[in-house]
Amino acid sequence: MTASTQLPLIVCFGDSLTAGYQTPGPANAHEQETPYGRVLQECLGHRGRVEISGICGEVTGEMVLRFRGTVLDRKPQMVIILGGTNDLGWNADPAEIMRNLVKMYESARAASIVPVPVTVPSIRVDAGADHPDAAAWLAGHIQRRQQLNRLIADYAGRKGLSYFDLFTATADPDSLMLAEPYSNDGLHLTTSGYRLFGRLLYEQLFAPTAAGSLLTPSRPSGPCSGMSRTATSLVKWSRRRRRCWWNSGNRAAVIAWPC
Repeated sequence: MTASTQLPLIVCFGDSLTAGYQTPGPANAHEQETPYGRVLQECLGHRGRVEISGICGEVTGEMVLRFRGTVLDRKPQMVIILGGTNDLGWNADPAEIMRNLVKMYESARAASIVPVPVTVPSIRVDAGADHPDAAAWLAGHIQRRQQLNRLIADYAGRKGLSYFDLFTATADPDSLMLAEPYSNDGLHLTTSGYRLFGRLLYEQLFAPTAAGSLLTPSRPSGPCSGMSRTATSLVKWSRRRRRCWWNSGNRAAVIAWPC
């Protein structure tokens, strides 16, 4: 057994938001993935080992099916679980999504693994959002995200678990939509968004003052001390297709749920 395998293991588990997917843009023209788990590893340094398991387009039912092989069999000390945004894109009921999330939370707890629930982020629709139908859909969709997030927060409170509120961390406080610095397609995060996610997660869970922290790392520095802004793309609403599509420079493409 090597020294690295003896370090506390943390698994980041989820969909494209865990994989670090982002739409190509001026700041990331080659569609490179920039997962928050990589930032978390930078912050932890030699005090822990982070493994990232995110599958683009995955819904929570699929996450449940691979949870044993990907998480339980690895026997980590902690699993950070982010799922549900694709389910919401398929109009799944928040209570149904929560049942799948609870299956994973409880499986982890039964195996003496600390689960860290993460709330789903908001979305952003810029052009066309003032159209009555689009505005009504957007408000309703954000409300469903908030409903799921309340279920996540309530569960964590009842079980005495720490959870990370990604929605609040990345949403515009006035519109409640995903803030422009953190997304260029209205669905996924940018490098800035993922770096913010990883850094704040580190500070909440692993800072010396965090109650019940798994590790005791030093104050974050270097890559954990700041973030850069990236350019944003235009996200438009298509009433007929119920899809969001992005326009970056001279390129345009439809992004269908799930993403």
